[in-house]
Amino acid sequence: MSGFIDAESVRRVLQGLNPWWSGKPFTAPAFRRRAFGVTLRLVEDQAHRRAILLSGPRRVGKTTILLQIADWLVKHGHDPKSVLYVSLDHPLLKLSPLTAILENYHEGVYPEGKPVTLLMDKVQYAEDWELHIKALVDHHPEYRIVATGSATVVHRKQLAESGVGRWIRVPVPTLSFPEFLRIRGEPPLELPAKENLNRLFHSKKIDFSNLADKARPYQILFNRYLLVGGFPETAKHPDMDFCQRILREDVVERVLKRDMTALFHVRNVNALERLFIYLCLHSGGIFEVQTCAKALGEVRETIANHLEILEQANLIRRLPPAQMTGKKILKARHKVYMVDAALRNAVLLRGEEILEDPAEMGLVVETTVLGHLLEHFHRDTPRVSYWRDPATNREVDMVVEKPGFSMPVEVKYRESPELGEKTGLVEFCKREKVIQAVMVTKKEADFGLQKVGDLSTIFLKIPAHLFCLILGSEE
Repeated sequence: MSGFIDAESVRRVLQGLNPWWSGKPFTAPAFRRRAFGVTLRLVEDQAHRRAILLSGPRRVGKTTILLQIADWLVKHGHDPKSVLYVSLDHPLLKLSPLTAILENYHEGVYPEGKPVTLLMDKVQYAEDWELHIKALVDHHPEYRIVATGSATVVHRKQLAESGVGRWIRVPVPTLSFPEFLRIRGEPPLELPAKENLNRLFHSKKIDFSNLADKARPYQILFNRYLLVGGFPETAKHPDMDFCQRILREDVVERVLKRDMTALFHVRNVNALERLFIYLCLHSGGIFEVQTCAKALGEVRETIANHLEILEQANLIRRLPPAQMTGKKILKARHKVYMVDAALRNAVLLRGEEILEDPAEMGLVVETTVLGHLLEHFHRDTPRVSYWRDPATNREVDMVVEKPGFSMPVEVKYRESPELGEKTGLVEFCKREKVIQAVMVTKKEADFGLQKVGDLSTIFLKIPAHLFCLILGSEE
């Protein structure tokens, strides 16, 4: 422990962060994300010896999940003092080695050797945290460890070397559309039993018109979701200006101006910020490193490095091209999306006017659909890519691939979406002999199944709000 920080001061901080030790009233937020249930099951699984890492963008509820775990454990009979929550970005705790904090805890609060649930918030701010937790996992089975951290901790070389077999990652993305509805207290869409995306392709009993009627009231709420994004704090707030300010200041600027220097040791934050603005303006397009470097007056290597950092910091997503192997992957031109469309809205100060702009709405919906696909299929660890034919420039927005399964998804958020022989979606299905494909549309009148020519592919046309409702509800 640093020489000027005494043990008693640290203990007081710990007592303040853990009010349940002294029986003070404490109730965690009632709204629970899917990641809460996943994490709790892992904590309770006595055969599970790995530490758990909750990773995702800022302000999506990772800290809340830790506090909900603490609340649940205390209320279900665990000794309150056996539950230790540590916020590692606290000024005093940042200067204290993790080993010293735990020694302090055992000396003054709870005896060493007895079962402990250790909840570490913002673990990336603790020095040598990987080595300390490796030692706990390897030599102290009495600890059940849950940590939150930015995505960078998953990618770091130290974690790759010391964390093999010792960590399990639980992603915490931005809110899905059904989660957005639940946190606002809106009634959920009542779907028929076992209704899911796959069943829409195969069941002959589905009343598409009736399902569209049920989903109609959610269209307005879906528009709101597209504007303010999947962040718990903005989901419930009525003021659009406030929501966008929170996203700019607390999600974007704090990551760019604080985390980039503290965690990534970025020296030229201004160059990184310019790149992020460039990506906001070109979101959803194929990213050309050299073109961007020329536009921003930077060298190619700087742009490539900064792009990777922005992805690790959970501000952007990169989508690779489909059907590439070997050395071609290294030269692949990715598509780049914001991790949530509302970040782009907030940075570029675009509000409700985008609801009347087909081009803007197409991009926003495409970003949102990608997020729902990634979350829905993440347990299957699929490859999600885009497809483009260089000869014809025909494209498919997203292709989900896993062993024995391939499903292309095209977003056509417009009045009259075309599904014909010359479209990229049909061309891809013809070449790859795809069994089922999805076209995400704007109007509920488009909802239903369609065949094209003599292709065996079944095409599902489905309005965006219903697509996100069904995919999100399955979680």
